[in-house]
Amino acid sequence: MQRDGESQADGSSGAGRPDVEFHPAGSIPKPPRPSQGYFPGEEKKHPALITEAQTSLEQQHRARVRRYIIIMSFRIPCLIGAAAAYGIWHSWWLSLLIIGVSVPLPWIAVLIANDRPPRTHDEPSRWDGRRDQTALESRPHKSIDG
Repeated sequence: MQRDGESQADGSSGAGRPDVEFHPAGSIPKPPRPSQGYFPGEEKKHPALITEAQTSLEQQHRARVRRYIIIMSFRIPCLIGAAAAYGIWHSWWLSLLIIGVSVPLPWIAVLIANDRPPRTHDEPSRWDGRRDQTALESRPHKSIDG
């Protein structure tokens, strides 16, 4: 029987006593099993995406730093390869070619790392399409010669 202000969801039984699990002396209660959900065993591999929110700024930053490091990691082997090409084949033009390939890598790495994630089709466009409007009206103005 419920009293005023109490409900069945409060953990109290109909007799007014709280629900208590009885465990014999010396036994350890088992921990509750995690919910299996719709795809049992899959929740640890692929969490469900239930929002249209973008990835966090921290995740975007980590991805950009990773891209920068990957691109820049090709520069040192290029310089070592240029030195090895000159040392093995005595080919200065091959060494210059390899160095020439490695010169724009820092610039490319910065441009790619600073790029934002691609826009989705659902993201609103900032352009409203008013191409034919002029910024200011043109009309004759009075001027003072002097």
